[in-house]
Amino acid sequence: MHNFLFGIYPYIAISVMILGSIARYERDPFTWKTSSSQLLRRKQLVIGSILFHVGVLVIFLGHLVGLLTPIWIFDAIGISHTAKQLLAVIAGGVAGVMALVGGGMLFHRRWTDPRIRKTSSFADIAILALLLAQLVLGLGTIFVSLGHLDGHEMVRFMTWAQMILTFRSGAADAILDVALIFKLHLFLGLTIFLVFPFTRLVHMLSVPLRYITRPGYQIVRSRRQ
Repeated sequence: MHNFLFGIYPYIAISVMILGSIARYERDPFTWKTSSSQLLRRKQLVIGSILFHVGVLVIFLGHLVGLLTPIWIFDAIGISHTAKQLLAVIAGGVAGVMALVGGGMLFHRRWTDPRIRKTSSFADIAILALLLAQLVLGLGTIFVSLGHLDGHEMVRFMTWAQMILTFRSGAADAILDVALIFKLHLFLGLTIFLVFPFTRLVHMLSVPLRYITRPGYQIVRSRRQ
């Protein structure tokens, strides 16, 4: 089961995410949106959205760079394993708390407001709940990481991620005996990749670059007094 979850499941999750996103964009382009509920209720949205999105963005970029950058690059520029581990704990902790507080505000708003609840699909509520659970697990790993400030555990996760990315066999063995909370965190993260194409998270892939070179002007009518 360990080999399946961390040696095969990652490829299933990533494949579904990529192919599913392409299929959704081609078949149902009008569902490719954030489905914002700002018009229904602005309260809690601004602060919660900023905290959540900034926190998640920092976490995502931190994981991307931290896991996929070859260890020899950190060694070459003089960043020790301990320093990298401390940076991950501090930056990840701050960003994680921001995202958790913001996400909690958004979840409370979506769950308790009757109008927003009525216009929310099961996927809207479920994916936000999954993200909050993932944030809780991620923050929980910090307490375990504090006991491994030598960076050894961190290197094992880097090895696993880079072996998966380069299609090398035996990736699951790299994290065979890590703490259970790390395995739960990885599994839930992969599951979020799996369901990604079927939720509003797809809007993350849309970068509005066309607005920069858009010809002409946008006409906005003034409100009548």
